[in-house]
Amino acid sequence: MVNVEIVIRREPSAAELREAGLPPDADLFGLYVGTPHPERGDYQLTLPDRIVIYQGPLERAVDPRDIPREVAATVVHEIGHHFGIDDERLDELGIG
Repeated sequence: MVNVEIVIRREPSAAELREAGLPPDADLFGLYVGTPHPERGDYQLTLPDRIVIYQGPLERAVDPRDIPREVAATVVHEIGHHFGIDDERLDELGIG
């Protein structure tokens, strides 16, 4: 992967939840922001794509011992979106 940053934020904003197609009270673990690789044209002088991991929702939903595993799974899921894989296919692959 080139030109992709991974950042951690405490909570998703209302706008990020809307972007993900989720209701305001949803727990969002991660979000890919950018242009999926297959849709990309000439890729020069472009800001990095971003994978955002949300700490608060993960901490609320997952046993503390399982957080590292869930963070890794979330990053892999968002990398899938970077490569143009939709949620349905990620589910089929077992990384939904």
